[in-house]
Amino acid sequence: MLTAMTILIAMICVLLMGAILIQNPKGGGVDASLGGTATTQMFGAAKSTDFIEKATWYLAIALFVLCIVTSLMITGAGAEGPALLSE
Repeated sequence: MLTAMTILIAMICVLLMGAILIQNPKGGGVDASLGGTATTQMFGAAKSTDFIEKATWYLAIALFVLCIVTSLMITGAGAEGPALLSE
């Protein structure tokens, strides 16, 4: 179970890095990096940046929750707590 949680955390980290790198710090976001008008016609400029921003927040919250749950699983697994990992 711990291995599955670790893999899930790693996948969320990779997705979160991608979502952060797609964003433009000046507010352009996906619209500016993918050519402007084609993206605006397909998604709409506001909708594409709103989606990426929401995805970033959801991924960050999921990462936070999974890290806490995994930490509780490790400390609750045995009397030794984190020393269980070294075995």
